[in-house]
Amino acid sequence: MEDTLLIDAAERYVKGEMTPEERTYFEEIRKNNPELDQSVVEHIFFLNQLEKFGDTRNFKHNLNEVVSKLTDEGFISKAPLKGKARLVYMWNRSKRTIAVAASIAGIVSLVSILVFSTYNKSKEPNTQLLVQKVNETYAKQQQIEHKIDKLDAESKKKTEPVAPEKPKFEDARFRATGFLIDNVNNFIVTNAHVVKEAKHQLIVENSKGEQFLAEAAYVNSANDLAIIKIVDKEFKKLNPIPYTIRKTNAKLGEQIFMLGFPKQEIVYGEGYISAKNGFDMDTIYCQLSVSANEGNSGSPVINKNGELLGIITSRETNTEGVVFAIKSPNIYNAVEEVKKMKNYEAIKITAAPALKGADRVTQIEKVQDYVFMIKGN
Repeated sequence: MEDTLLIDAAERYVKGEMTPEERTYFEEIRKNNPELDQSVVEHIFFLNQLEKFGDTRNFKHNLNEVVSKLTDEGFISKAPLKGKARLVYMWNRSKRTIAVAASIAGIVSLVSILVFSTYNKSKEPNTQLLVQKVNETYAKQQQIEHKIDKLDAESKKKTEPVAPEKPKFEDARFRATGFLIDNVNNFIVTNAHVVKEAKHQLIVENSKGEQFLAEAAYVNSANDLAIIKIVDKEFKKLNPIPYTIRKTNAKLGEQIFMLGFPKQEIVYGEGYISAKNGFDMDTIYCQLSVSANEGNSGSPVINKNGELLGIITSRETNTEGVVFAIKSPNIYNAVEEVKKMKNYEAIKITAAPALKGADRVTQIEKVQDYVFMIKGN
């Protein structure tokens, strides 16, 4: 609906000038668009206030006219006005028209701006990327802990031999999730929007709280996929990956579970595939019915057979429990692209299916060591 038509429709609706069919259609639009509905309600309020204002001004004007008429006919006496007093009197008689006109212009402008902005906002994607920005309180807490550790280390130097100390990473500015796809070369999949948050260091942290330095090997903003490599020599290689990555798209209604880091510890969630495509019918994504929060970007989506079906990327802001995940075939395509890059030819998807038939608690225990918190600064 064009902006001018939207204004006209709201005016005709408020004034009762719509046909029954038009009114039914417009009310349906209001039900489906809470922001538009709020604009119409506020527009009705403006018109009511304008009507009250006009009634008050009319009363004062009529009263002034009666006084002037009675004075002119000699029924009441009134000292003649001179100079500035007469100008004030003339202004008082004419300012009603000027004020009403100005009020109408101002109110119409305000309503137009409100409806225009509301309608334009409705065109914007109602999705939120699920990277969690670390707040200032947490950052300050980390700084305090670092200072305490430093003081403890200095006091120990006086009594104990100095041992080589692993360099400490700077405080992280964000938190998200990623999962291992290659346990031989230590490659992890996450979202492109996650990696782009890291300006200096990229860090992965396992479920035990151990941190390791990583670097971006591949970033594809169009598909919102990134593959990073753990380059820290202290990282110990893990056993074969217990889940497989499915080459075909998820089916409607498939039960799924996910693991991620919406807080400082790993969190489990479960749901099902609710639509084959993502927001605005985007075929790169599928839609899930599951609860997800900031920090879940990059979380793996796995079915009961241990097949990875996708990777969490965003959620819809206007509806609870609507989450979007990148479909798993895109991961295969990303790996093929990385193989063509220098120094990354060895990357390969490795898996030893070990989840099929296991109960959910056992599945979680086997998967959680391969899911990492992605941090950076």
